[in-house]
Amino acid sequence: MARSSATSWAVPARIASLLLLPLLPVDASVEDPGLLATPPMGFNNWARFECDLNETLFTETAQSMNRLNLDDCWMAHERAANGALQWNTTLFPHGIPWLADYAHQHGFHLGIYEDSGNATCGGYPGSYEHEQQDAETFASWGIDYLKLDGCNVYAKEGRSLADEYKHRYGQWHRILSAMSHPLIFSESAPAYFSENKTEWASVMDWIPYYGELARHSTDILVYVGEGSAWDSIMVNYGYQILVARYQQPGYYNDPDFLIPDHPGLTDTEKRSHFALWASFGAPLIISAYIPALSDEEIEYLSNKDLIAVDQDPLAQQAALVSRDGNFDVLTRLLANGDRLLTVLNTGTRSAKTSVSVARLGLDTKCQYKARDLLTGQTFSIRDSLAVTLDRHAVAVYRITPGRGCTSVTPTGMIFNTVSGHCLTASSSGATFAACSASDAQVWRVAGSGTKVIMSPLSDESKCLAAKGSGVALVDCKGGAGATWSYFITGHLQNANGQCLTEASGQDTLAACELLQGGQILGLPSGVHIVAGDGK
Repeated sequence: MARSSATSWAVPARIASLLLLPLLPVDASVEDPGLLATPPMGFNNWARFECDLNETLFTETAQSMNRLNLDDCWMAHERAANGALQWNTTLFPHGIPWLADYAHQHGFHLGIYEDSGNATCGGYPGSYEHEQQDAETFASWGIDYLKLDGCNVYAKEGRSLADEYKHRYGQWHRILSAMSHPLIFSESAPAYFSENKTEWASVMDWIPYYGELARHSTDILVYVGEGSAWDSIMVNYGYQILVARYQQPGYYNDPDFLIPDHPGLTDTEKRSHFALWASFGAPLIISAYIPALSDEEIEYLSNKDLIAVDQDPLAQQAALVSRDGNFDVLTRLLANGDRLLTVLNTGTRSAKTSVSVARLGLDTKCQYKARDLLTGQTFSIRDSLAVTLDRHAVAVYRITPGRGCTSVTPTGMIFNTVSGHCLTASSSGATFAACSASDAQVWRVAGSGTKVIMSPLSDESKCLAAKGSGVALVDCKGGAGATWSYFITGHLQNANGQCLTEASGQDTLAACELLQGGQILGLPSGVHIVAGDGK
């Protein structure tokens, strides 16, 4: 929707409960999570306004957001004579330093956009060969947050394109880390490799060590874009479920903006979008025309229970418990010991399902209190929880254990993030197969430290173990052959040094190898992750 001039508006008071947070001191990614202890929340102009931005849009939005992020097109088309970036004086007549000071005086942060290439995606000056100068410029302007895009990047001779991105983002990481007050660093490099899942995974492996959050896939559909907004959300959701192992305090996977006023979404889909992103512990950055949001939209965006989940200090990302053609079931542990259950109806019609407490990694002998975070209803459960959902609807429950029932075991799918196939227990051992939400595809992952054992819910007395060139299910006291380690690269390595591998739909053990698509596996949320590649 075109916006030719700045329109004055009053921010609805209730939206402040969503995003109004005080300025916090900054210290530094996963190496020092103090810089961004919880996922960022705020406003960005891109998906709603694209290049149609101006100063007043941000000063007025500052009344309700804790982070305001300028996206592409804020710059002048040319750098100054000394090489410094300049802002567009027509759009920002008071200047970016003035806007940053305005935000800080009102207790808010200001973020900015640049590109690691020769030019931004919109054709404005990129940061290439100006990295130090631009970082110093942003700091002098009072900027707190940098979103670094990846358009117009070309590999130097002797480097692959992926290596070139690693070099440039690594350079920015070193520059920002050396600052007395480092900027929060939002990386976009993975999005440029998302069409090749193995190469994309290799980029994701270094991303959490260079910045605090990263865009891992394509842009969410802009307001005036062609296509289905829900399909766009589901594309980014599909990538998000592949990267749960990377998230931890100080680093957050970013599936892109919330678009609550997009005309292509139903009310149900808008609520589901927010509920899924909150369940993931993802950044909650709204790109919408805030003054025109309806009371209903403000209400769900202000859901304190979902916001508490998103901002939970444990920072686990919800991971898949099971999936079939109708339902995705996800879970994660919360800092106080509660268990989160999120159910998405991916189908085309209303349907019902039931989720057992065993699938959540909970003790089946105990009773639990469940709170529906969308309705506020609280009830007791013991064996299972029945869920009925309309198409594209989401239900989110916070499960609180009763006294003496605090034990939780990471439980969920073990799946190949390239093929999408699920590890499936059988009488002869285990194979990779299409996901069907059976108990044979839900695995309990127990153990201490970096050594774990894995048993299917279909027979919890048996554990996955090495057997010759493949695997088998053996008694869980079967010794070292049943012990595994899970690496940040997705490798699941047996104590004998080989990695579980999908080959032609079958399981096998093979030498651990980077960029081996059959070895990039997703496991339940909460499993201990080992740094390195398992080689």
